[in-house]
Amino acid sequence: MAGPRVRLVVTADDFGYCPRRDEGIVEAFLAGAVTSVSLLVNGAAAESAADLARRHQIPTGLHANLSEGRPVGPARQGASSLLSPEGFFLGKMGFREAVAAGTVSLPQVREELEAQLIRFRELLGRGPTHVDGHQHVHVLPGVCQVFAEVLQANEVRFTRLPVERGVGGCAWLEAPARAFACSVERDARAAVGPFSRYGLRVEGGQTSIHVAPTPDLSSHRPSPAYHSPAGPCLPLMPQPPQVDGCLCGPEHLRPAHVCSPRIKSTSAGPGRHTHGPCPDS
Repeated sequence: MAGPRVRLVVTADDFGYCPRRDEGIVEAFLAGAVTSVSLLVNGAAAESAADLARRHQIPTGLHANLSEGRPVGPARQGASSLLSPEGFFLGKMGFREAVAAGTVSLPQVREELEAQLIRFRELLGRGPTHVDGHQHVHVLPGVCQVFAEVLQANEVRFTRLPVERGVGGCAWLEAPARAFACSVERDARAAVGPFSRYGLRVEGGQTSIHVAPTPDLSSHRPSPAYHSPAGPCLPLMPQPPQVDGCLCGPEHLRPAHVCSPRIKSTSAGPGRHTHGPCPDS
């Protein structure tokens, strides 16, 4: 008797970060290693990335960004709980700390998310196939409720549930990264209720593949085998160190210094792929 069918979704995050990264993502899609992308509409290369998605008919979702770079909505025009005094988002940990402290205005989260959806439609000429959060902001307490409401109102049916089973036992993962990944998993499990109440279908797990070079792979051990129908990956290309994918701000997206993703499978090769949790997706 045949077992249940599982659909494997391999999503490349941070599409629109910069032209070289986007080139690598498209190459991975054409090679069959990636099945969809998530677009940063406030990325430095968002417009050219949208052109690539249309040209190659790449299934594209919104990678909603509340933590890095500048907003695209009304927050650009004045003071906002989402921004630093310099007008940038608060950063991966700064945004989380502000949410925990209760200083983030959820109506302002809604405004920015709606503005990013509008911008997505301007760029692609259609709605997103899915919506997830850059650095998993969409599963944070309170924020996940806003996401669920806005996604339902915009007829978005799919989001990501960033649960990497067993990540807490990955002793090879540095303690801060492991603690962050565990906190994301706890938030994700708590977000199931709001997502389900608003009719969202969640990808029921995650395996992250962080594509990056290393001069010595001996200290970069692959993660245990995670079995999951979905997960983000970052197939990247080399680029100049001055390129800033989200137009600066605290903890801004780091430039990619990686090798070409000419890949036919997800097997690691020297200087090409390292596998494991990617908390920054």
